[in-house]
Amino acid sequence: MRLKDRVAIVTGGGRGIGKAFCAGLASEGARVVVADINMESASATAKELEQQGKEVIAVKTDVSDEKSTLGMAEKAVERFGGIDILVNNAAFFTPLGLGKTWDKVDVEEWDKVMSVNLRGLFLCSRAVFPHMLARGKGKIINISSTTAYRGLVRGIHYVTSKAGVLGFTRALSRELAGKNINVNSIAPGLTLSEGVVAGGGFVTQEDWAKMRTLRCSQKDLYPKDMVGAMIFLASDESGSVYGQTIVVDGGMVFV
Repeated sequence: MRLKDRVAIVTGGGRGIGKAFCAGLASEGARVVVADINMESASATAKELEQQGKEVIAVKTDVSDEKSTLGMAEKAVERFGGIDILVNNAAFFTPLGLGKTWDKVDVEEWDKVMSVNLRGLFLCSRAVFPHMLARGKGKIINISSTTAYRGLVRGIHYVTSKAGVLGFTRALSRELAGKNINVNSIAPGLTLSEGVVAGGGFVTQEDWAKMRTLRCSQKDLYPKDMVGAMIFLASDESGSVYGQTIVVDGGMVFV
């Protein structure tokens, strides 16, 4: 197992892609912290993995709140003794509905998206940083989106935040140069996670059909399709990879 006894935190780990990340990390031997603002979802994911014999805890975490992120890191260290991997997956997306043109997005909604999708990356990364320094190494994996490359009608705040993830990844990678902490990101294409399926009204059947034709792989994407790239970035195999973004979208966006 590539991640035996490593300690991994996944924000937004209670459902969707985050849940798949938790399962993937655990399957490779990692001890997993399921961090989610929805404690019911986090606990359900943790219980499911525990029943498979995995070492896992659920921690209620609001990534936009500094005290909450510091508590997340502290609980990980208290339970497992350190932190090796952070997957910054939590994001505000499907609740938006993505139904507003850019000039109709109110300031409160804009700020909400930025507080989770960008402020959250900053706070969570800063919370785990001293613990990775104590380990002498670490892996930070940020989740962006292919919308940062191709744009998205009626989702300017989400797209802007995900473009910010790319810049954050590159800047933090430079900031941590020489500290043996790899910072990279993954940009998923539109993925059939629970949230997307439940709130799928903003994507029509015609949209889905067109998207398939634009992909090298003519199939839908599911959360499990994101796990391989994440495991690679979390493992020693990516030890010389810094500041990069892996696009996982079936071959639509080339960067």
